[in-house]
Amino acid sequence: MVTLDSHEDMQRLVDSGVVAVMRGADADTIIEVAQALHDGGVTAYEITADNPDAMDLISEVSASFSETEAIVGAGTVLDSETARASIMNGAEFVVGPNFDEGVVETCNRYGTLVAPGILTPTEAVDAYEAGADMVKVFPASVMGPKHLASIKGPLPQIPLMPTGGIGIDNVADYIEAGAVVVGAGSAIMDADAIEAGDFEAITETAREFTQVIEDARE
Repeated sequence: MVTLDSHEDMQRLVDSGVVAVMRGADADTIIEVAQALHDGGVTAYEITADNPDAMDLISEVSASFSETEAIVGAGTVLDSETARASIMNGAEFVVGPNFDEGVVETCNRYGTLVAPGILTPTEAVDAYEAGADMVKVFPASVMGPKHLASIKGPLPQIPLMPTGGIGIDNVADYIEAGAVVVGAGSAIMDADAIEAGDFEAITETAREFTQVIEDARE
């Protein structure tokens, strides 16, 4: 169910091109990592709910940017309780690895963009008819860009966000196959660079990602 707010938030995700999946983010570095991503043009950040500090991290990252600078959401949301807690702590979008009707219903209730996980056309239609704003095609790497294009062909009305195994070397293929935005984790969140405090490397990778996506959209 695309509300005015969720429509605007979807556009902000699309404008970013890639959602940085900040799985296992550390409180000591998450703001620096988010800023490094922002400096590279990535302005959408997904903090996964399987992190025990997820709610605090969502609040902290949300507070570190103005509303127009970035969009912060929650990922790996499996139930409506977690969806509501995420929204109450500032999540502007909610993503799940699966489709749960309760999560979609809760997000619709609060006017929050929701992208449940799907893999098949049937799941995509079921999620969209239940009120999803877009669907997360996951795990994208298992089936590849051709699978995404096969879903997009008969279902052009459903915005697709492939996630899982997407990197600089294949992101253009997913954009050309019909992705409106992609999700990327380890490919853009280099754990070694973060541990070393090399935030410039994070910025450079983000810049490469956004440039490849921009070129693929032309």
